[in-house]
Amino acid sequence: MILIAIGSNLSGGDGADSVTLCRRAAARLDAIPGLRLIALSAWYRTAPVPAADQPDYINGVARLRGEADPAQLLSALQEIEAGAGRVRGAPNAARTLDLDIVAMGPGGALVRDAPDPVVPHPRAHLRPFVLLPLLDVAPGWRHPVLGVPAAALLAALDPSGVRRLDGSPAAPRLQSPPRSPN
Repeated sequence: MILIAIGSNLSGGDGADSVTLCRRAAARLDAIPGLRLIALSAWYRTAPVPAADQPDYINGVARLRGEADPAQLLSALQEIEAGAGRVRGAPNAARTLDLDIVAMGPGGALVRDAPDPVVPHPRAHLRPFVLLPLLDVAPGWRHPVLGVPAAALLAALDPSGVRRLDGSPAAPRLQSPPRSPN
């Protein structure tokens, strides 16, 4: 399983809005050799983190099936970003497209401290705008370093600034397991 966070808060050079850029990026993920897009989260609107005077972000998470070398995957993601007009500048600057490897490997359990990319993403567990859409596509994912399920990680954060674009509640669909009949 490979989980990719998708984000944008600037229009593309062709005038495409952030939602369109994110949808295009998801389609391009499906075109990476050896990988297959199997799930795409809802899209969420989030204020910039850290707080800044820039437009809100559109965020989502894609779940891919297949195997990839982490460095080669990072390179493919950066090519997709560049194709969307991403210019790397100051940290946390506004961007047309941001693609981050959140997790990869069997069950999303790969741990890689160096070289880049670091997996799992070193700040994903601190970001409701990653965890909410992640729960849409991989509700059973457990952070491989912390050993904590994504839902529990989210429960420790304040997701109130993250809103689903479709208008439905931006809360994970957590359900109790079915009760066995007595």
